[in-house]
Amino acid sequence: MRTSVLAALAVLSIASLSACSEKTQDSVENAGASIGNDISQSVDRAGDKIDNGLDEAGRTIDEGTDKIGAATSDATADAERKADAAKRDVGASLEEAGKDLKNE
Repeated sequence: MRTSVLAALAVLSIASLSACSEKTQDSVENAGASIGNDISQSVDRAGDKIDNGLDEAGRTIDEGTDKIGAATSDATADAERKADAAKRDVGASLEEAGKDLKNE
């Protein structure tokens, strides 16, 4: 009788160890899935931050390019005005020189 009680206890111990092992496996599996999800979310957030940073850099470059374009247009218009004024000054000087030569 003792032997059968000990055998029954041994079977129960093995069964409880097996159940504990299954719980441990489930816990490890759940922990692994949780870690995987955390890593995936972190990578997604990092990707979003990089994407947003690149978008902002692109907007800044576009704004700078627009400002350079506007400054170039302004400089071109200013140079054209100065060239026209210089032509008029040269023309007026030549007219004066012509009048002076004619009067001499």
